[in-house]
Amino acid sequence: MYIIPAVDVLNQKVVRLREGDYNQVTQYEVSLEEQIETYQSNGTEFVHIIDLNGAKGDFSNQQYLFDIIKKTDMKVQYGGGVRSIDKVKELIDSGIHRVIVGTQAITNPTFLEELSKEVCNKTKCSDQVVVAIDVLDEVIKYSGWMESSPIKLMDYVDRCLQLGFFRFLCTDINKDGKLGGAGVDIYKKLLAHSPFIKLIASGGISSMADIEELNEFKIESCVVGKAIYEGRISIEEIKNWNLQMLTSL
Repeated sequence: MYIIPAVDVLNQKVVRLREGDYNQVTQYEVSLEEQIETYQSNGTEFVHIIDLNGAKGDFSNQQYLFDIIKKTDMKVQYGGGVRSIDKVKELIDSGIHRVIVGTQAITNPTFLEELSKEVCNKTKCSDQVVVAIDVLDEVIKYSGWMESSPIKLMDYVDRCLQLGFFRFLCTDINKDGKLGGAGVDIYKKLLAHSPFIKLIASGGISSMADIEELNEFKIESCVVGKAIYEGRISIEEIKNWNLQMLTSL
């Protein structure tokens, strides 16, 4: 299991939200450029960047983010405000390694089907596109976690799989931003339902012990954010873990 460090950006500031609540924001005194450089200089090749403005339909952050992302050699997993097929194409063409789709995939019934046909076809969907599943008590949330979907979680996973999407970023909102441990139960349910999916875990990771617990399951990778900024997990620990995982393959 690979650890992917996360950077959430709101109003061009590096932040973390608690339970996805925009009224519970912790701002950190580091810029996006500085944080990316810190990860890269410590041997981390992947970074997870979320535009929190874009996630709720405000695209004022996007040009700022794109200008910075274009300068880095890191593999970027990017999400927040990806609302069209053209935007997915633009991001992939500009060098984004993986594009995260969430709200549009849930609210537009034809979006994933069109995306599968036009952009990645079934052989590349897992490599280029990540389907976000943000879950609160097994209810799928979207639009910056402000809206709830009537679609049942496992039904949604099945539909994605039928269209060729196998990589999922699952965030347990109950755990997110609390540093109280990862949402192991929801990951176990997803993997029991579809053992072959490529699952990225997110939310609540507070220590290397949480990482070790997640590693006991067939989870491809995990996203770590607040635990880094709060000094619970060091970048050196992430580097050593990822190196160990790569050499054990």
